[in-house]
Amino acid sequence: MRPCTKTTLKNGLRILTIPRKDDLATTFLVLVEAGSKYETKEISGLSHFLEHMCFKGTAKRPKALDIAGELDGLGAECNAFTGQEYTGYFAKVEAHKLDQALDIVSDLYLNPVFDITEIEKEKGVVIEELNMYEDLPMRKVNDLFMELLYGDQPAGWDIGGTKEVVRSLTKEQIIAYRRAHYVPQATVVVVAGAFDEADIIKKIEAAFGTIPTGAKSGKVAVTEVQTAPQVYMKKKTIDQTHVMLGVRAFSAFDDRRFALEVLSDILGGGMSSRLFQKIREEMGAAYSVRAGADLFTDHGFLAVNAGIDQTKLMPVIAAILEEMKKLKDELVPEAELRRAKNHLVGRIILGLEASDELASFYGAQEVAGEPLMSPQELVEKLEAVTAEDIRAVAKDIFTDDRLNVAVIGPVGDEATLKAELRFA
Repeated sequence: MRPCTKTTLKNGLRILTIPRKDDLATTFLVLVEAGSKYETKEISGLSHFLEHMCFKGTAKRPKALDIAGELDGLGAECNAFTGQEYTGYFAKVEAHKLDQALDIVSDLYLNPVFDITEIEKEKGVVIEELNMYEDLPMRKVNDLFMELLYGDQPAGWDIGGTKEVVRSLTKEQIIAYRRAHYVPQATVVVVAGAFDEADIIKKIEAAFGTIPTGAKSGKVAVTEVQTAPQVYMKKKTIDQTHVMLGVRAFSAFDDRRFALEVLSDILGGGMSSRLFQKIREEMGAAYSVRAGADLFTDHGFLAVNAGIDQTKLMPVIAAILEEMKKLKDELVPEAELRRAKNHLVGRIILGLEASDELASFYGAQEVAGEPLMSPQELVEKLEAVTAEDIRAVAKDIFTDDRLNVAVIGPVGDEATLKAELRFA
């Protein structure tokens, strides 16, 4: 596989090309530096709503069905997503259909019409999406955890916004937000799979190259303040209690992130991980338990998610804290470290067989402002992690003044949990 090539157009738009001539599928992905962390309280959720509206019609394809029908006719996998720091639009198609995918995705990104009737209808769709997530406690606990960590600032708000704000959004607000953020210098176009590199760059330049540059609005830096363990419990009558227990970490630019990735795999990355063995196999307290790090441009965290028997809430939390503390106190045995690295590297390499995952791998780095790192370079960084590196990171982050727990279910007493929540 050839490494990723970066081309920057005169208007500042960046193109990443990752050609693999034998691929059967090719992905066309557009990423833009616009997400919930770029919003104010009055328009919280607008980034996500705008993503929806881009599929509701363009000058060339005036109806949502025109876009959806054309994509279905290509046999494409097409979707969009909104996060805290960027929004993405993509289509994955048979390699010989790349030109059509480029035409459709560039059109919906560049030329949405924002019909007022469609805006009002889509408000109902987005509100039902919010309702759906309320009924998915395994996902909702993540929102509670973010609110617990970051409170009343963009990093702590639901990416989808609130129903009240969604209902109040206007066409003028949508257009103003798009004008402030959907500018070429904040846009990255990624193509991964089988294609003619010189030809596709010309076609992308023809589609995107004439967009005028504009002033890009920035985002407010995240503020982190914590002096003691924090707890957030939400009562919901369900059969299973969902727990997210984690600690504040650091940003995606921190060199310790590689040790953190290996640490999280040892803790809860697979069926041989410590928490899977302890909580599922030994305690029989959960079907699913996993750990992972989520790092952003100016903040990050490591967290454990588990769906458990409510009667075992306190023993499970104690077990998680115990395993975290062991990583502070003891060096990971060499055999376990080797197994975790093999597991982590294998998941990365196997995942990148798909063109959409490969496009996202490079695109996410570029849109976040990170130096581009190839899969091979990432593997080298992970392989270089030592047991001492892992213990050093564990000592840094597994402290009481970084510890947070969010719980949703038929929960108990918040004060009792908070009183017992500590590493010591």
